[in-house]
Amino acid sequence: MRQLDTISTTDAGSGGRDAESAPAEAARPAVRPLRIALLGYRSAPFGGGQGVYLKYLSKALVDAGHRVDVISGPPYPHLDPRVKLIQLPSLDLFENGLASLRPRHLNSMANIIEWTSKLTGGFAEPYTFGRRAVRYLRQHRGDYDLVHDNQSLSYGMLKLQAMGIPLVTTVHHPITSDLRIALGAAKTAWERTLIRRWHSFLHMQKKVVKQLHHVVTVSDCSRQDIARDFGLQPASIDLVYNGIDTDEFRPLPDIPRRPLRLMATASADAPLKGLRYLLRAYASLLTRYPRLELLLVGKPQPGGKTERLLHHLGIADKVQFVSGITTQQMVAYYAEATVAVVPSVYEGFGLPAGEAMACAVPVVSTDGGALPEVVGDAGVIVPAKNVEALAAGIAGLLEDPERRARLGAAGRQRILEKFSWEVCARDMSRYYQRVLDANS
Repeated sequence: MRQLDTISTTDAGSGGRDAESAPAEAARPAVRPLRIALLGYRSAPFGGGQGVYLKYLSKALVDAGHRVDVISGPPYPHLDPRVKLIQLPSLDLFENGLASLRPRHLNSMANIIEWTSKLTGGFAEPYTFGRRAVRYLRQHRGDYDLVHDNQSLSYGMLKLQAMGIPLVTTVHHPITSDLRIALGAAKTAWERTLIRRWHSFLHMQKKVVKQLHHVVTVSDCSRQDIARDFGLQPASIDLVYNGIDTDEFRPLPDIPRRPLRLMATASADAPLKGLRYLLRAYASLLTRYPRLELLLVGKPQPGGKTERLLHHLGIADKVQFVSGITTQQMVAYYAEATVAVVPSVYEGFGLPAGEAMACAVPVVSTDGGALPEVVGDAGVIVPAKNVEALAAGIAGLLEDPERRARLGAAGRQRILEKFSWEVCARDMSRYYQRVLDANS
């Protein structure tokens, strides 16, 4: 294992609750400029989809003429210079550790709750961020026309709603899916106990989501899953697809492709991302393609399940990991890749697939969650958790350069037409206006 360090008029699909209303929506006048607060309880710029969502949605909304502030807990997102970042510091115990508590922290009930929860194996950041956000917005509620929460689903959001603040909540997918997959991958009863304890914030989220007036999600698959797991009607959840930054994620024809390079972006030790299936598929492919490379954007936990599996399969010296890279470096790696692989068991949207497609890299993807909605007929789709099917899909593309070129071009075109942030900002702006009309 090696460790390296202006709104479009294109229709995005349903773009809201009723796809048949799209022609009427297109005839509506442009939405007036709004003052928007985007909330994120944890917004890592590289390692998590929530930070990516805040970065690109805020930029696209500014491009569409709105004024946007992002109110976030650490780790903080990387934002467009036109977007103001308002930091709501937490203890950030995942970075700083339990021993970071100091006497000055004890003057905050949110800090005490965060520390004691972590001490007992829980995850209180969504809840404590909600407390901090309410405190801030009580003082600054006049600064915004609308508040958009990025899946904290905390009790604080109900307080904001009760204060009369127009509130939108994005739910990317129900974390109940993560819980089921993590429990299925656990080996011992004690491990399952720890997993349930960490996910105990779901009790709050299930209560809160049923009382929110305006919930939006990023794929139809997520809409159905949220409705099933949280006890809602699908018709009560609106749909605005995520976007891909097609200016940043683009082909780089001056960089030559490495003829036997596979690439994937996956949280190495998260069962949801299905990396173990890719590693097993890669190990099997090495018997046929001994020079086949695998580049993974991610960082495995030392001594964790991924590292142990690498040694078990005898491929620890074959797989290259990179982490903490810039978007430009990511795009350059895509330019070198022959095939991008998305082995996820479940994706609420599928940013890794969309970003690879935007770079004109042919994609082999599982059918986990919303991935078929994103990939469509512009990639190879195989059953999730099926090592043999994944290996066969990869081998099929390695043997067919003409098909690789055709799918790469089709993938880029699909993202431009259906999943750009320009399209997302247009549809989200119209959704905001409907929310404001409902609150007026």
